[in-house]
Amino acid sequence: MTEGEKTRLVAWSHELRAVHERLREALRVTRTALDDGAPTGPATRDLLLFCHGFCTALTGHHEGEDRELFPAIAAAHPELVGTLRNLRQDHSMIAHLVSGLADAVGRSAPPGELDRHLEGIAAIMESHFRYEERVLLTVLDTLALDADARDVLGPL
Repeated sequence: MTEGEKTRLVAWSHELRAVHERLREALRVTRTALDDGAPTGPATRDLLLFCHGFCTALTGHHEGEDRELFPAIAAAHPELVGTLRNLRQDHSMIAHLVSGLADAVGRSAPPGELDRHLEGIAAIMESHFRYEERVLLTVLDTLALDADARDVLGPL
């Protein structure tokens, strides 16, 4: 194995951590936009943009994992099929929560309701990320996947 190949193999674990951190930061920025908004009334334009951006990035990340990353892991590590199924179920649950947030933002729900949506997403997302990192990072250190990181882990 050449040094370049070794670097690419190890990079998937680093890529996943980096994307997770950017999504955590996007959620923090979104929550800050909500906290900085008026205590009542419609969502601010900034909040709409941050929520849309965050929701799009999180959804794109999970779709990329489901489409590209998880099949490659399953092929290389069939013993992880059950774990991958659980992670896909998390993705489905998070998608449902993101849809609820998008609906709430679209109808200019009050800040308290938006905060509850964000809190639910934050709790599930963080639990999911930690589990995913705990069970997949060592696998990703050796995964031979020749693909663009944006296709595999989303647009962020």
